[in-house]
Amino acid sequence: MRFTTNELAELTGGRVYGPEVTVSGATQDSRAVQPGLLFIPLLAERDGHDFIDAALDAGAAAYLTAREPSAGTAIVVEDTHVAMGAIAQAARGRLDCPVIGITGSVGKTSTKDLLVAILSRTKNAHASRRSFNNEIGVPLTLINAPAETDVAVIEMGSRGVGHIAELCALAQPTIGIITTIAGAHTEEFGSVENIAVAKGELIEALPADGLAVLNADVPLALGISARSVAPTLTFGESAEADVRFRDVRLDRELRATFTIESEWGTFEVTPSTRGAHLVPNATAAAAVALWLGYSPEDVQQGLASAPLSPWRMEVMRSAGGAAIINDAYNANPTSMRGALDSLVAMPAKRRIAVLGHMAELGESEAAEHRDIAEYAAQRGIEVLVIGTDLYGLPVVDDPVAAAGTLGPDDAILVKGSRSAGLETIADALAESPS
Repeated sequence: MRFTTNELAELTGGRVYGPEVTVSGATQDSRAVQPGLLFIPLLAERDGHDFIDAALDAGAAAYLTAREPSAGTAIVVEDTHVAMGAIAQAARGRLDCPVIGITGSVGKTSTKDLLVAILSRTKNAHASRRSFNNEIGVPLTLINAPAETDVAVIEMGSRGVGHIAELCALAQPTIGIITTIAGAHTEEFGSVENIAVAKGELIEALPADGLAVLNADVPLALGISARSVAPTLTFGESAEADVRFRDVRLDRELRATFTIESEWGTFEVTPSTRGAHLVPNATAAAAVALWLGYSPEDVQQGLASAPLSPWRMEVMRSAGGAAIINDAYNANPTSMRGALDSLVAMPAKRRIAVLGHMAELGESEAAEHRDIAEYAAQRGIEVLVIGTDLYGLPVVDDPVAAAGTLGPDDAILVKGSRSAGLETIADALAESPS
């Protein structure tokens, strides 16, 4: 969205310092500044005000500041985070189009990527970058929406009850997707039931002429429908789902081909995602697109061509031909089991899982890790643990060396929470000699 600095001052209750200019979007990261953007310094591990000069050097047209400015064009405000929210609300007010919110314990980003790929076939679709799904990412997504946006897709994360409600106050979604309800971030929520309460805030925010899209295979998710005045569209494997998937087959690179059944027709799809556990996410994306009037052909082609975010079930090959599954972006017990199931489905004689810490599990942390170790052992998977003793298994310092010589009959999964940073291990395995 384009705003003049006078408009920004009016929206934020601030005052303009310097000549009036027009900004074409915003960023809070001085390293991501491009000419014409508004720089929004926020207080995090470091105070963003310390990077104003760097932002101006990079071409920022203007900046917000809670300090007295001394250079460039600025809007002086009391609180830059509050001001960012006010600008985001104004940007949302300019959007005359469907706004789709996506939340859930797992699958938010892949569902977003798949849905945007379908929507972009015929419309100008704007979406959250990467996993910009919090109190910073959501307002920035709104501010950076082009004026010609036909549909917006906004990922919404949560660290507790009330967070999604705050994001919805900004985004004002007209369609809401809850991918699933599962035991992720239980340290912050306390229980799966509290997770359902928090995720359901998205459904509560929908208007009567909107749409709640829920997972028919998850009773906790289905139960949320009563909290919305919007009609419900369900997806899943259940025969009761409005948009149902069946007959899932995986190829040797873990790409799934399956059939979608709905009132809009029955047809096969082969999404760009890897792993059977991501089939529900593709089905959710298909359900929304079909409801919006997209054809089965649009769904087929969009799902097949979707560019996906990195470190999510990426299948690589080592020099010796071993399959390396880089699923290092994040991990919780639900996604961990899904990834291990995908490893089992990979044609191989030897299967290895390099596993890191699953964060934010609270009091169940030790039990959940040991359950995963047992789950892997029951499936004949050799587990190499890095960085944590919670699995009850020996910790290895060098998983690349521990894996030994890799050949075409080997398949290795690398997975852990974001804080573990295991993508470097996946890259090292892919580069290891045969």
